[in-house]
Amino acid sequence: MQMKRIEATIQATKIGAVSEAITGIVGGFSIMEGKGRGSGVRHEMRSGRGTGTITAEYNNVAYVSTVVNDSDVEKVSTAIADAAFTGKGGDGIIVVSNVDSVMNIATKKSGSEAL
Repeated sequence: MQMKRIEATIQATKIGAVSEAITGIVGGFSIMEGKGRGSGVRHEMRSGRGTGTITAEYNNVAYVSTVVNDSDVEKVSTAIADAAFTGKGGDGIIVVSNVDSVMNIATKKSGSEAL
């Protein structure tokens, strides 16, 4: 069976919603938090003694990564998109790519059995 990696960059405030949406659909996933710059509006912050403002160079984002069977790609992608949606620019992006091989280190199972 073919496998795909789903990688989503989302707003950091949506980690809980996305995690809840895909738990139970996927075998596991990783989340990393960081900073990113894309099409979303960057936040304004007060500077100095509160008399001026500056625009943040980056937004707080989270990166969600998982590997699923081909048949689950649409379900997982839709769950992520629905949970991360705000309707404003900068909601994020989902990238799906082919996975040639997977091995579970603990069980030594490979392919779909490793998921």
